[in-house]
Amino acid sequence: MTGESGRRKVQEGLVTSDKMQKTAVVAVSRQVKHPTYGKYVRRTKKFLAQDDFDCGVGDLVRIIETKPLSKLKRWRVVEIVKKAE
Repeated sequence: MTGESGRRKVQEGLVTSDKMQKTAVVAVSRQVKHPTYGKYVRRTKKFLAQDDFDCGVGDLVRIIETKPLSKLKRWRVVEIVKKAE
């Protein structure tokens, strides 16, 4: 995840929904240190991604930032890292 200009952000997350056509909901988790208490807290954000690989729920996928494809879709699935069992 680089913030340099000209670089697209790449993230990994779990597919939580595949009910839409050619779209997958990907939940990306990260750990953040709480500003006051210092404990690490898990933060999760959901992204809508263009799915050309026909992902299933529970798959671990890698997504990349892309141009706006619809109202909320700005990510594309690049590869399936691990299939769900």
